[in-house]
Amino acid sequence: MPPEQHASPRVVWVTGASSGIGMATAHACARRGDRLVLSSRAQAPLEEVARQCRALGAADVVVAPLDIADDGAVRRAAADAVRRWGRLDVVVQNAGVAAYGRVDEVPPEVLEGVLRTNVLGAAFVAAEAVRTFRAQGEGTLVVVGSVLGRVTVPWMGAYNATKFALRGLVRTMQQENRDVPGIRISLVAPGGVDTPIYDQSATVLGRRNRPPYPVSSPEHVAEKVLRAADRSAPAHRELDAGWANPAMKAAYALAPGLFDLLSRPAMRALGFARGQRPVGPGNVLSPQPHEEGLRQRR
Repeated sequence: MPPEQHASPRVVWVTGASSGIGMATAHACARRGDRLVLSSRAQAPLEEVARQCRALGAADVVVAPLDIADDGAVRRAAADAVRRWGRLDVVVQNAGVAAYGRVDEVPPEVLEGVLRTNVLGAAFVAAEAVRTFRAQGEGTLVVVGSVLGRVTVPWMGAYNATKFALRGLVRTMQQENRDVPGIRISLVAPGGVDTPIYDQSATVLGRRNRPPYPVSSPEHVAEKVLRAADRSAPAHRELDAGWANPAMKAAYALAPGLFDLLSRPAMRALGFARGQRPVGPGNVLSPQPHEEGLRQRR
């Protein structure tokens, strides 16, 4: 499908743009000539993504390093974009962190950090996007969630909780903004995706994590994000990115006992790789620029 064409470039703000799905989304937007605001906590990798986006054809690129859990920084980034270009057309809320371990074993500061970024930070970005869109009368918010907002798996309780919360947040905001027909809000829910989040996540298990089969590419998820942001196409409340997602959701809903019975051996077989990782907070409490990239390191 050819990219959506515009008489003038869209203004697109992507959070978590220095790595994985956010980086792939920034690249895809650059190829269609958008103007970009790129945000993450890791400035040096973010500058490199901005350089790549300019080379790929972005009309203009601004780097806005921030922590999405800082509401003031979020508001300033949106206001700066509007001052620079007069509007903000699309906001892609993608930034997020993860932790591996039984909920009772995850350190409180790590548990709080995952909740703060994935729920509170995402809510700050979504709220500022909607405030801006309501003032303009139009705009598109795309929130990157997860199939783990529909099903649960062992040793990812903190992440699971945030993705369930995120889906509820998006669904509520869809209801609240029906009075402004120009505002579109969508959730994109990937399954396993080959990104560095598995190397960057906090862990108390000491095992190397990996995306469970079947694994999508970050570019595939970015295609779903662009589809959700395409105003020439029908609006989507929620888009899956992963062919196994519907089967997982059906099994979870229709056979919960069997799903729970199989979840631990399945997670052991599919969610961990050979090798060890140091126990620690990963990038939950502070960024790890050396781990940023498009895909997980082999």
